[in-house]
Amino acid sequence: MEKIKLTFLGTGYAVPTAKRNHPAILLKYRDESILIDCGEGTQRQFRKLSLNPCKITRILITHWHGDHVLGIPGLIQTLELNGYTKILEFYVPKGTGHYLELIQKLFVHPGAIKIKVHEITNGKVFETPHSLVQAEKMQHGTPCLSYSFVEKDKLKIDKKKMKKFKLKSSKFLGDIKKGKSINVNGKTIKPKDLVYEEKGRKISFVLDTKTNKNAEKIAKDSDILVCESTFTDEEKDLAGKYGHMTAAQAAQLAKKSKSKKLVLVHLSQRYENKEKMVLNEAKKIFKNTTIAEDLTNLEL
Repeated sequence: MEKIKLTFLGTGYAVPTAKRNHPAILLKYRDESILIDCGEGTQRQFRKLSLNPCKITRILITHWHGDHVLGIPGLIQTLELNGYTKILEFYVPKGTGHYLELIQKLFVHPGAIKIKVHEITNGKVFETPHSLVQAEKMQHGTPCLSYSFVEKDKLKIDKKKMKKFKLKSSKFLGDIKKGKSINVNGKTIKPKDLVYEEKGRKISFVLDTKTNKNAEKIAKDSDILVCESTFTDEEKDLAGKYGHMTAAQAAQLAKKSKSKKLVLVHLSQRYENKEKMVLNEAKKIFKNTTIAEDLTNLEL
């Protein structure tokens, strides 16, 4: 099974702290290196982990608040100076593509690297032979999206059944996976006799938003739900006022969406060195919860 690797480059809020940089998460799967948001200082976080930013294939922007996007100018310049040759694909909320155009005019040489901007409403963002990324609108007082990365289901050959049918060669397996029956030594073997379906994995990213039905929709059946937890429940009214969620609300979302694991991010500076309080609030509702730390990895 191919690994899905998450690298938490920044797990903080609008005001960074000594421990938490502005929001940015890197997802690596097969040939894809997808950056979700690009807060100020993101490219330096790449350096700290000895990661090559020129491997980035796509950037998903949840919304255009400064803490989620101010790392874009520096990152583009770094890519230019390091000979980035791919087309950098940006995915942004519908009606906000002009912000990226302004960034290019202000900070970088136009056409320095090839950039393609996709404005997204909801539904399918892009698809590859092995995966699908989807989006849903969030509620944050500005055009805002949450994203889910879904690995496609795979047809797998049961090796034990291969032995049962005395199949030593793999030359027939391509036909079996295509749903075709094969004939071996005068015996017909149907796909259902050898093939089983391996369920694809799902990772969802619900960043800046207050609670809403679409969050539950995008997070449904996630193996990992990465969710903002800007406040604790003591500040529930403040969370609603500024379009954010509490740790308890994030845990309730994980429970309602039937997610397997909850990872909290986007912690306010007020909880610096008080993360245990945030974690305990969530774990009372959803036990399998952790808080992401900057420069850490998580693999599926």
